[in-house]
Amino acid sequence: MSYVDLEARVRRDHPLRRIRAIVNEALSALERDFAALYSPIGRPSIPPEKLLRAMLLQAFYSIRSERLLMERLEYDLLFRWFVGIGVDEAAWNHSVFSKNRDRLLEGDIAAKFLAAVLAQPKVKRLLSTDHFSVDGTLIEAWASMKSVKPKDGSGEPPTQGGGRNAEADFHGQKRSNDTHGSTTDPDARLYRKGQGKEAKLCFMGHGLMENRHGLLVDACLTLADGHAERVAALHMVEPCADRPQAITLGADKAYDAEDFVNELRSMRVTPHVAQNTSGRSSAIDGRTTRHSGYAVSQRIRKRIEEAFGWIKTVAGQRQTKFRGRDRVGWAFTFSAAAYNLVRLPKLLAGPT
Repeated sequence: MSYVDLEARVRRDHPLRRIRAIVNEALSALERDFAALYSPIGRPSIPPEKLLRAMLLQAFYSIRSERLLMERLEYDLLFRWFVGIGVDEAAWNHSVFSKNRDRLLEGDIAAKFLAAVLAQPKVKRLLSTDHFSVDGTLIEAWASMKSVKPKDGSGEPPTQGGGRNAEADFHGQKRSNDTHGSTTDPDARLYRKGQGKEAKLCFMGHGLMENRHGLLVDACLTLADGHAERVAALHMVEPCADRPQAITLGADKAYDAEDFVNELRSMRVTPHVAQNTSGRSSAIDGRTTRHSGYAVSQRIRKRIEEAFGWIKTVAGQRQTKFRGRDRVGWAFTFSAAAYNLVRLPKLLAGPT
């Protein structure tokens, strides 16, 4: 028996109250998906609803590890109230928490959770159905450059007495994704962000934003290469283009390619892509740029960087803690859903 009422300890205007209501409604819509992942027999595990609420807190409060999250859950009454555990209940073991979290990868729960949040009527009315923006960002892999070895096994053996983290000099060596790969995370790719920049092992995250309030309506993660941004953009915008009226898609100069622009037009998507005229001709001409909406899209599309900035700094996805494309992609998509939840309380409250 406990005399502590958690509900009374959380102030009425706390932002997590609105977020928790939205989260609970989304989790209710995913009950069948959760049931398919858990066996009806055997030892009871951590309920998926509580598991996801705890992971949201980890993103909201920039908690860098499951061990620290369980420590915070042990003494923080606000965390206990949000997750849904009583004052007298013990927090879970961090390794048990991690193993139960990995089970959610099998059902693609992150993407379904993002869709469930956006499908709620009070959230859906905030979204634009006509104007969108797309962009990509690099997610550094959880792997060292020392793990990059020749795929044919011709790399030099470690020096005597150097240990497994011996000194290495990469200057003068030619490395490419065709000939080299990471032994720590084989899905990570060497990628250079621009001229004069160093190559890093990374993935590429992509987001599709609606232009009315800057909420992410889709997110995915791909291997890092020069065509990934445009391929992912076509994949994400296709469901939004399935309507009689044409829609617009804002993007930066990296998307100014003739094949990409023509593919968008065939899907009845107006390409509001920034013109890339540095030593070449742009695929965007006066038919598009003469309209006032083009300038509006070019101004609003930059707001997607706010979402990427929050995901990479607050949610801790600048360098992922996971290995493998599926696991990294799950964390990136879940962080996109967390970003929307942080912004929704003020949007739902309306102008003050």
